[in-house]
Amino acid sequence: MVAESGGPEDQKPQSDEARSAFAPPAGTMQPVSPPEEDHPTSEFALPTGVQAESAQSGAVGSSGGGSNSDTLTSAFTPPSTYRAQQSPPAFTPAQGIPMVKLTKEAPWQDRMRTMLRMPVTERPAAESIQRTDDDTGPAVPRVLDLTLRIGELLLAGGEGAEDVEAAMFAVTRSYGLDRSEPTVTFTLLSISHQPSLVDDPVTASRTVRRRGTDYTRLAAVFRLVDDITSEDTEVSLEEAYRRLAEIRRNRHPYPGWVLTAAAGLLAGSASVLVGGGVLVFLVAAAGAMLGDRLAWLCAGRGLPEFYQFTVAAMPPAAMGVALTLTHSTDIRPSAVITGGLFALLPGRALVAGVQDGLTGYYITASARLLEVMYFFIGIVAGVLIILYLGLQLGAELNPEARFTPYNEPVVQILASMALSLAFAVLLQQERSTVLAVTLNGGVAWIVFGAMARTGQISPVAATAVAAGLVGLFGQLFSRYRFHSSLPYITAAIGPLLPGSATYFGLLGVAQNELDTGLASLSTAVATALAIAIGVNLGSEISRLFMGLPGAVGGASRRAAKRTRGF
Repeated sequence: MVAESGGPEDQKPQSDEARSAFAPPAGTMQPVSPPEEDHPTSEFALPTGVQAESAQSGAVGSSGGGSNSDTLTSAFTPPSTYRAQQSPPAFTPAQGIPMVKLTKEAPWQDRMRTMLRMPVTERPAAESIQRTDDDTGPAVPRVLDLTLRIGELLLAGGEGAEDVEAAMFAVTRSYGLDRSEPTVTFTLLSISHQPSLVDDPVTASRTVRRRGTDYTRLAAVFRLVDDITSEDTEVSLEEAYRRLAEIRRNRHPYPGWVLTAAAGLLAGSASVLVGGGVLVFLVAAAGAMLGDRLAWLCAGRGLPEFYQFTVAAMPPAAMGVALTLTHSTDIRPSAVITGGLFALLPGRALVAGVQDGLTGYYITASARLLEVMYFFIGIVAGVLIILYLGLQLGAELNPEARFTPYNEPVVQILASMALSLAFAVLLQQERSTVLAVTLNGGVAWIVFGAMARTGQISPVAATAVAAGLVGLFGQLFSRYRFHSSLPYITAAIGPLLPGSATYFGLLGVAQNELDTGLASLSTAVATALAIAIGVNLGSEISRLFMGLPGAVGGASRRAAKRTRGF
């Protein structure tokens, strides 16, 4: 029954259950209102002579022909075309919300990195991929603990801070925790989850005490995260914990004697790249293997890594000085010392540190670069001690000498591939990835040799271009295998490391020729930065042009805007 159209109050549907919160209870006398002229006027009251527009007239005027204009509806009734599944967002930013289609064909790294770079208010709601045991939802403390354990293994394995956060974010969203914010620094991981806007957040943290290089373990963790984020694979919390425990218990793929032999192969191949012959190859390999065994002995006694690098740098330098004292013209002592330095330069930590700085994780980048500096100082101390002793014994070391590499490109390409192969073994990579990274290292040396030696281009610029191709190919390999890109990149940059510039810089400092020494060390630093920036740029270019399938308007590459100088 429709009420008669009277005043505005008569148009409201009458309900027996509707009661005002300010209505007096039944049986209570309502006070008599004073005369109308004594009433104070509200600030929002319409002036005298102005009539309010009738709500019914507007409603009737807007109704078309054939519609029942006498039927009144509540203002809170949704329109007939409204669907809850297609409801508009509650808040729309002024610049609009970019439409991002996070299809499952894209790697989970790209999908999670995209959402991490988006503001919290613009992130799409999480859809629980992994089912829980009951209908009460996931156990929040257990999911956070699993996430932190996975992030710990990734960070300890040398993964970049952004990729670690992406993996942690992927695990929490897969188990239905959408309001989660991971934070990664050099030794500390934390994650916070807020169930709702009215509930207190739950925060957990974990400290990374030990770091080790094992890319086989790193690849296994990536496969676990890929299975957790996949809709086709069901991984419960118990299954994820079991697989994580197996990853921790797994032994390294290569025994200790293979690692020692790989260190010798790396040093010998590096000596061939800088002009050494067969005898130089053998001497450099022997010095590197002796230094590796001494470093293992120091590690077993609990000495810090700084002293391990110092001790490992001494045998190759000592063998080079001993060859100088023999006054042999067929052996180049500088090539022996340079080959030993190649096996010690911390290229992995350098690339990770520069990558964190370029992606905005400045605290982690500063800590990693400081670690690289300490390692480098340890190498410098070990080599300088031996060089000073050699000079006191009458060794004739010439800092003005320069290498005369082979004119046979095939020999150098094979040496660069052998160096990358040995580096991959030292990094404990999976056997299935060794061939790819070996070929990638050969390509890097071909590009560098063609630009620096044939084209007479600056060695630093040639190094940057070659490192960029390494990063590009490594990112393509990782997308094909859905793995981390580090196993395909780190070992391939081995032939580009500035071993010769480092040696000549140290030799100049040892002979009090500071101008020559510092200039050579500056070249070594510039080359190292060119390697790190080139690797990161190549990776970013591959992501930029490949992007996310289905992403519109470049929304898949959200990043911080340029910071102006004011």
